[in-house]
Amino acid sequence: MGFETEGHLERERQIKLTISYVGTAYHGWQRQDGASTIQGVMEEALERLLKEKVSLLASGRTDAGVHALAQVACFRTSRTIPCEGIVKGLNSMLPEDISVLSAELVPPEFHPIASARAKRYCYQIVISPVRLPLFVNRAWRIGIPLDLAAMRQAAGHLVGTHDFSSFRAAGSSAQSSIRTLFKLDIDERPLEEYSEVHASLITITAEANGFLRYMVRNITGLLAEVGMGRLAPDTASAILEARNRQASSPTAPACGLYLTRVFYPPLP
Repeated sequence: MGFETEGHLERERQIKLTISYVGTAYHGWQRQDGASTIQGVMEEALERLLKEKVSLLASGRTDAGVHALAQVACFRTSRTIPCEGIVKGLNSMLPEDISVLSAELVPPEFHPIASARAKRYCYQIVISPVRLPLFVNRAWRIGIPLDLAAMRQAAGHLVGTHDFSSFRAAGSSAQSSIRTLFKLDIDERPLEEYSEVHASLITITAEANGFLRYMVRNITGLLAEVGMGRLAPDTASAILEARNRQASSPTAPACGLYLTRVFYPPLP
């Protein structure tokens, strides 16, 4: 497989796309027969633009209702459209809830999954006694304040290298449940525009060398239970040690989850 270098164009190029999308209207990333998916919409637009069959490979499969600020996906093409033309052409064809932020030429050995060194997800929780329309399908609303100090204490038990079987969804295809969670931060800011109801936005940021299916949403479910006083912070350690999904808390809804960055080493 070839790729473009300065002053030289071989037959096939590999293009890396950075894609942002709102996942509300889609059945996740992965192409499915009879369902609208991000991959399906993207490949259809690419094939219209390039006039050839295209297969997109993403850094990971976001689930139904999950959003992305910077999903990464690659495809190979024999067409010579410049990268800036690919961005402009795709965005003219895609619906408003999907946008290509950038396109760049990468070597054939680049792989969106195998080359990734880490991923970052954010989960948003809105604290408000009433529904806030601008956050519908963008965040999980909880009607009472959460104890952030207790949540941070629980989060501290999860940072590091562990077997995260207790936070792994059934049906996950991952061969190992061991992951290294580099960071699990919890921040809150007041939503001053909603001063009548004293609303706030909690953002949970998780960064790891990889994530199991539903792992961030399951961790968020546990932290929310701790924040509401239903579980003690040190319960997080016991749940980890159980290595059993049945020992953990309910899964947080998909609407609050965002894939925000995929980390790669510098490309040549």
